[in-house]
Amino acid sequence: MAKLEVIIADDEPLARKKLSLLLQNDPEVRLVGECGTVQQTVDAVNAEKPDLLFLDIQMPDGDGFLALERIAPEAMPVVIFTTAYDQHALRAFEAHALDYLLKPFDETRFVKSLVRAKSYLAAASSAQTVAGIIDSLGALSRSRPQSERLVFRAEGRMIFLNPSEIDWIEAASNYVRFHVGTASYLVRNTVGETEARLDRKQFVRIHRSVIVNADRIKEVKACNSGEFMVTLTSGKELPASRGYREKIDRLLEKML
Repeated sequence: MAKLEVIIADDEPLARKKLSLLLQNDPEVRLVGECGTVQQTVDAVNAEKPDLLFLDIQMPDGDGFLALERIAPEAMPVVIFTTAYDQHALRAFEAHALDYLLKPFDETRFVKSLVRAKSYLAAASSAQTVAGIIDSLGALSRSRPQSERLVFRAEGRMIFLNPSEIDWIEAASNYVRFHVGTASYLVRNTVGETEARLDRKQFVRIHRSVIVNADRIKEVKACNSGEFMVTLTSGKELPASRGYREKIDRLLEKML
């Protein structure tokens, strides 16, 4: 398991020494830099890209907030402020600091803060891993022929669907709901984006908010209003708009 990489930024040598000694007690941590000024801190963080930064507020060439403004976004670590001044606490948390160690702090308080940082970083790493897997699966799905399985993230799960399993799809605000037999899955996607991923030889849009699997169509019946009703093999009846009649007629002609 990779060690937690840490940089200490404090203009007081004794304060840096205290933090360094406390960090040495933890075998899961590796100190990669010590800084005494804002500029040294910015340079070290941008170069090393540490996981965690212990940051003093008052330094000779500025304050810790200035350092955070100058650190590159992609290098920004988790930040724990260390200071003797409690009046900066609110601003520190507004700057998304994970914790605020008020000097003089003891080892117990320090360890508590370090454990909190570890937990936060572990959770963030796990979330990034899951997100990466989801993105990779989604990209893989989009790159495959349309006849192969679709991959969606739905309600905290990864859903793998064979297009042939889908009965119909309906729009629900910024989501679409896939109806598969007696089950349904709510996916964050637009109906237009979903339609683009489906084989148009198999799926037809019958309404601005409804797509159906043509293999599931049992009956198409005209209504007095000029619109029509599509009945699926399951018995489900779905209203269809006049503007989509031509599309469904073309698809059904090809299937006959």
